[in-house]
Amino acid sequence: MASSKKHSREQREARERLRQYTARASVHEATIARRKRDNVLAVGVGLVIIALVATAQVFYFSSGPGMPEPAPSFTPEAEATEPGNVGDVPDLALAEARTWTGELTLNDVVLGVELDGAAAPQAVSSIIDSAASGYYEGTTCHRMVDTETAGLIQCGSLDGTGASDPNYAYGPIENAGVGGFYPAGTIAIARTGDDAFSNGRQFFIVYNDAIIPDDTAGGYSIVGQVTSGLDALQSEIVAGGIVDDAQDGAPMIATSITGFTIQ
Repeated sequence: MASSKKHSREQREARERLRQYTARASVHEATIARRKRDNVLAVGVGLVIIALVATAQVFYFSSGPGMPEPAPSFTPEAEATEPGNVGDVPDLALAEARTWTGELTLNDVVLGVELDGAAAPQAVSSIIDSAASGYYEGTTCHRMVDTETAGLIQCGSLDGTGASDPNYAYGPIENAGVGGFYPAGTIAIARTGDDAFSNGRQFFIVYNDAIIPDDTAGGYSIVGQVTSGLDALQSEIVAGGIVDDAQDGAPMIATSITGFTIQ
């Protein structure tokens, strides 16, 4: 009898080991299958991104996410602080190769911002100087883009149309988005298409990940990022849409810069 009980116990233990082994094997096979699916998905996503980059041009004006006016004609009499720069452009050393923080207020929406003076010294110096002089307060955010490939709002237009300022421009392009990718929260400088020395005081804020293809001059200078308030920007301004229900145009909710402090 004792031998029979022992034999039964051994059979039960053997069945349990077999069950555990079978379970582990099933998990292993499922893991392998999942990895294969993930690899296929990764390849598919890569192809989709390539396709988006190839077609993203459709939402831009011919000048890209910069000024819709033709490139300004610079006069030789204009003051130049650096080769190719025009007007009272501050020395790039002003950025001090350090991180700057501050607040940018659009209407009543307060955005925390961070500027990278090491990555884009000339562009950051321009923003620091312009903010300190009070240039930005009262200027408008004249343009918003909302498509499957990008979401951004462009600000700093003195006349409200987005026209470029022939008395202020600089270059070259600094710290452009890698592969044309500008993640949500990016702050970058607007410029005229195909002109690396047409950066000005206007900038755009990316509120949804954006694919912005390079033009013949390159990409767009990334100066920093929004560190807080992006959700409020979306709900209080972006959610209002674009005039005429367009994908690219003036925001329905009239927007201006009511404050900009950097330190």
